[in-house]
Amino acid sequence: MPLTDGPRLVIEDLTSRVSPLDARERQDQAEILRWIRSGSPLFRTVPPMTPPQHLAVYFALLDEASRALMLVDHVKAGCWLLPGGHVDDGEDPRTTVVREAQEELGIDVRFHERLGEFPFFLSMTQTRGLNSHTDVTLWFVVHGDRGEVMTPDPGEFRGTGWFGLDEPVDWSASHFDPHMARFVAKLSAALVTSTSTC
Repeated sequence: MPLTDGPRLVIEDLTSRVSPLDARERQDQAEILRWIRSGSPLFRTVPPMTPPQHLAVYFALLDEASRALMLVDHVKAGCWLLPGGHVDDGEDPRTTVVREAQEELGIDVRFHERLGEFPFFLSMTQTRGLNSHTDVTLWFVVHGDRGEVMTPDPGEFRGTGWFGLDEPVDWSASHFDPHMARFVAKLSAALVTSTSTC
């Protein structure tokens, strides 16, 4: 696939706009950009693991008034994750967020004005269990509302739950995405900064 194709340039631009939290995210960003620029396939073409490294998105439903995030108890992963999914071939990852919100939760989402127009966080993760592969994930922040009625896909999730950013949650990798603690730290700091500058 040539380096000049549109989707690849969009994904490179989105990835480069992330301001890394720490050395780990800086390293992941550099590796993701190298992967994008290499001409390697970016999109999953055959579920669940072809090619063995491919692009995915998470979207963090943030109820800012209560400083809480909605997570899903994912059937296949066996842990609590942000909702999301794999980016279709040639798809803008922001389109993936909107599509997955409809498919998985039955809701329409809008990106957070200050934190969601571009990816807020990124990660590279070796998935657990059978058919293990590497998910290259762009994490977006969208508006959430604890009172909104959702229809979670029972084939995907055992349930959903709201987790407070200020609650003493143990974000351990045995129960959550392995990068969740770092994401929550970055989000909490960004919310404090954005509030103090308004």
